[in-house]
Amino acid sequence: MKLVLSVVILAVLSVGGYAGYLYFEAENGVLNTGNNNPVPPEKSAKVKPVTMLLLGTDYRPKTGTHLSDVIMVTAFNPDTKTVTVVSLPRDTKIELKGYKSNKANAYYPIFLSKEKESGVKATDEMKTMMSKYMDIPIDYVTVLNFQGFRDAVDALGGVDINVDADMCYRDTADGTNINLKKGEQKLDGTKALDYVRYRKSNCRPKTKASDDFDRNRRQNEVLHALIDKMQTFKGVTSLGGVLKAMDKNMETDIENDQLKNMIATYWKVNKEDVKFMPITGTWRSPYVYVNDEELDKAKQALKDEMAGKGKLVQADGAENANP
Repeated sequence: MKLVLSVVILAVLSVGGYAGYLYFEAENGVLNTGNNNPVPPEKSAKVKPVTMLLLGTDYRPKTGTHLSDVIMVTAFNPDTKTVTVVSLPRDTKIELKGYKSNKANAYYPIFLSKEKESGVKATDEMKTMMSKYMDIPIDYVTVLNFQGFRDAVDALGGVDINVDADMCYRDTADGTNINLKKGEQKLDGTKALDYVRYRKSNCRPKTKASDDFDRNRRQNEVLHALIDKMQTFKGVTSLGGVLKAMDKNMETDIENDQLKNMIATYWKVNKEDVKFMPITGTWRSPYVYVNDEELDKAKQALKDEMAGKGKLVQADGAENANP
């Protein structure tokens, strides 16, 4: 779920004090990305559309795994002040020239295991592969792990969600204990992650299983709730804790100066200007075979965003802006 938090940082900054506060935090190292390379003026996010691959990994010290349970490609346009976010099911079967066919979420850990041998960072490999798959150049990649999501939600004092069904799953190997009841409630960081992650039940009685499409829908639901929460007084006063939570659990190749450019450019963006496009398909174990028409529409939406047509497209397709 780490990817969504990067979008949240940019999408929630609708209160005037946020921009100055964030810029101060960035200047003082709280948002230090570790990349001090200069950004040419013509490539600044203030004047140039920026694309980013956002990966939410299931990394936990107890398991050591790095499967990317959340995969999103985002495009930001500085002229229209709009953002397009495309969600790809984690079990999507990727068939791409130059790569062995596999589930979308398996590539990042595979690339990690080959870093020493290949000399290429896993994040760079993911950026190259997803650029080919989505048919757009991807500028940056951000990886956020489970703990970053938990800590960020807790820093906000929890998030209000209408849980759509009972959910129960236990795994002693990593301490997972999902036990959610249907209905409106405030979820802390652990329970919010449980709600986003839930797939199947091993309890008695069993609860209804979820597929990748349910998970993508819940990701968008929680993201909207987080944006709303961060626009409240509690959100303003908790922003420092949210940023620190992300900083400790995030890896990104964005330059420090570019991060400041994005903050300066998108601090007034709100959720109505963030278009979410979850891609669906057909589940035939063990893969999701995505709907080609939806995939093509998603690719075009990203291209439209980069071309400055995001505002027009969202106005024409307002029903898709807030699923």
